[in-house]
Formats: sequence, C-alpha cells, structure tokens
Amino acid sequence: MPARQKGQVITIMKITVFGSGGWGTAIAMLLFDNGYDVTMWSKFEKEAEQIRENRVNPLLKAVTIPDGITITSDITEAASDTKAAIIAVPSFALRETAAAISKITDKDCTIVCMSKGIERDTSKLFTSILRDIFGEDAQIAAVSGPTHAEEVSRKMPSACVAASNDIAVALRVQNMLMNNYMRVYTTGDIIGVELGAALKNVIALSAGICVGLGLGDNSIAMLMTRGLAEIAELCVKMGGRKETLAGLAGLGDLIVTCMSQHSRNRLAGIFIGQGVSTQDAMKEVGAVVEGYYAAKAAVDLAAKVDVDMPICQETYNVLYESKSPQLAIRDLMTRSRRSEQKSGSEIWIS
Repeated sequence: MPARQKGQVITIMKITVFGSGGWGTAIAMLLFDNGYDVTMWSKFEKEAEQIRENRVNPLLKAVTIPDGITITSDITEAASDTKAAIIAVPSFALRETAAAISKITDKDCTIVCMSKGIERDTSKLFTSILRDIFGEDAQIAAVSGPTHAEEVSRKMPSACVAASNDIAVALRVQNMLMNNYMRVYTTGDIIGVELGAALKNVIALSAGICVGLGLGDNSIAMLMTRGLAEIAELCVKMGGRKETLAGLAGLGDLIVTCMSQHSRNRLAGIFIGQGVSTQDAMKEVGAVVEGYYAAKAAVDLAAKVDVDMPICQETYNVLYESKSPQLAIRDLMTRSRRSEQKSGSEIWIS
C-alpha cells in the first residue's frame, strides 16, 4: 500500500480505531498514511471534541493528528460500514467495547486486537473473548511487538507481528499496517503473541521496581531473562510455541517495555521501588498501567494450568498483598536450586 502523498486523497476502505489513547492515535495516523479512510473513536465525548478541535492527543504532544482522520464519540458512526475494527482500548474496557461494536459491524469486518492483557475474572485471552462475542467464523487477528506509540507516531522504524488462526486474515492485517516505517510479520501462533503482549507488562513493572530500589543491570537482566522463561513455559502449556517468545511479540516487546523511558509499567514500578504505594504510583503515572491488571490474571492463569511463575507471583504479592519489594527479591533469590533448562533438556559438557 503506497503512503499517502501530500494533497492526495485515496479512499480505499474505511478502518476504525476504537480507542483514543496514545497507541490508538499512533495506529490511526499510520493507517491514514497508508491511504485509508480512518475514523478514531473515543468513549468520552469531551475528549473526542478536544482532540478533534486541537488535532493533538495530550499523550502524544509531539505530533499533529491529520485533519483527514475523523474523530468521534458516536460508536454507531464509528462502527457503521467499517471494513476493519482496530481495538486499542485499555484491557478492562475490551469486552464492553467489543460487545457494542458487534451490534453494528458487518459480518465480514476484520477484527484486529491491539489491546494487550488477559481478562481478570475469566483469565481469557482477548481473541478468545472476541470470538465469543463476534462468533466462531469472525475474522480475528492480534497485533503486538516493540511499538511505543511515541515513536510510531513520529514514524521511527518499528516492527510488529500480526497473528491469526487464519493465515489469510494475518496477511490482510499485514497489508493494512505495513509501510516504510512499520514492518509487519505474520504468525499463526496467536496464543504466544497474546501471552507475550500481556505478561511482559508484569515483568516490566518488576524491572521498574528494581530500578527504584537502586539495583543494577545484572538484576534487571536476570529478571527479564527468567521472566521470559516463565512466559514461555506458560505459553507451551497453553498450546503456543516457545519460539514465538524469542521474537518481536516476546523478547522484542519485553526489552522495550522493561528498558524504555516511554514505558508506563516501568515507571510505575520505579515509584513502587522508591516506596510509593501501588495505587499512588499508578496515579503518578497518570495513565493505565496494564501490568497491574495482568499480574493478577497471570497468577490466576498459572494456577489453572499448573505452571510455576515465581516472578509473576512475587510481583502480584507486592502489588496486591503489600509485600515489601525487598522481601520479594529475597524470596526469589533463595528459591531451591535447579537447572536452567527443564529436566531432560540439559546439555552437559565435560
């Protein structure tokens, strides 16, 4: 798909981005660059009005939203006649938003989940929820990768993965999103992509706690590596592929979320490591901290499928049980000895 040139009007099809946060705004701008008729929906009328008038999202102050992007809080206007619904709302709003969209969109509408998380009460992955709502025959994909909105909106080279059980749907999403600053890969491992997307936020929160405590690079590298191993083990137990977690949706997203100045999860963790309470830390961040919700979902899901996830468990204990980060780290460091690989897969060199 060629990028939109100045003064050029190309209306190929309508695509609607549901969610007006930084990520939703960045994706709306990318799709507009790709020549689509783009609508961005906000749940809040006042927010939609302010963005529409100022052409600036307060979360992305460095960029101007093109006049050609329609911004509305009317969900009927947003969902009507759209050929692709990009869902980029906070995790807690996904089910409600999807249910509202499903009453309006056509059956052939492609549903693309760009929200990252696991539903708290059911431990369901988001594409599973979307299939429940839109039906088994719905065209559903999930997109994830190391893609901070602040950089995508400024057209810095980035990459992500489009995952679907139907390769034709994954290829369609790849064609929608790919351009000279966004490279898009495809995969059929939707479980691996979704788990990587959701649970890296938990590890990023714990990495931020390490920073707030004044710990060094060794500690954070250990945490990221063993955190990824936990996510991969859960992924395999749930039917996903371990190698997916070595790619953009796993390792790539983990690196950027744990290390970047743009990471809300890392920032919240830093505050907590400095002694700020969990709730006050999230208020200080001033935006949704997805790792907080994902930590509880991760612990519940691990219990359901019988997988040991000590880092996620201790992060949960700090966030929800008021356990001190220092004690959580001590308990992690004094766990029983074990091999790095699972039993039977060790390589011994004499």
